[in-house]
Amino acid sequence: MAPNLSSDAPKFPSKPKHGEANVEAAAAAHGVDYLARAQWLRAAALGANDGLVSVASLMIGVGAANDGAREMLVSGLAGLVAGACSMAVGEFVSVYAQYDIEVAHSERGGSDDSSSEGRGGDEEGLPSPTKAAAASALAFAVGAALPLLSGAFVRPWAVRVAAVCAASSLGLAGFGAAGAYLGGANIVRSGLRVLLGGWLAMAATFAVLRLFSLAFKTHVASA
Repeated sequence: MAPNLSSDAPKFPSKPKHGEANVEAAAAAHGVDYLARAQWLRAAALGANDGLVSVASLMIGVGAANDGAREMLVSGLAGLVAGACSMAVGEFVSVYAQYDIEVAHSERGGSDDSSSEGRGGDEEGLPSPTKAAAASALAFAVGAALPLLSGAFVRPWAVRVAAVCAASSLGLAGFGAAGAYLGGANIVRSGLRVLLGGWLAMAATFAVLRLFSLAFKTHVASA
């Protein structure tokens, strides 16, 4: 018969993962919050990946309906600016909401003198909405610049699309591996997952826009 596991049985803390243990050990040895730094770096890698996939898919989608290099350049630049602004605004609103919640929680718990003394140290660790917004916009722009600069100035249509796909593939694999390394996950598996996801997004965008241009006869060939 299986043993009776009641709620009063002693509970032991789970053993930290290998990557987390290394980060915690390094933080204890050097007095630096490496875990928080890794989270920021991983968020930056994911933001750059979002920028790369969004702008690459946008440029390839426009290329499916228009052969002109100028049109792909304008669409990629518009995607970079719009995406970076959207990421910045969304991150600012999200982090500011978190900031307000943490400040309200600190004020509710700071009625006695000891809590009031410790409140100053807590405020130093609160997230900065402005820094988070700037970091998110910068990461998105860095990722978006890769497909934008790789093929926007190439004249032949086939070579231009191939250049965007090749540069985007290298960037996807790199950002996926970087995010996995900083998050303690499997680098090869994560890199392949991000690469396949990016390919799927680009292929779906190209196919939808190509079918749309053929159905409504909107395809424009370069002169």
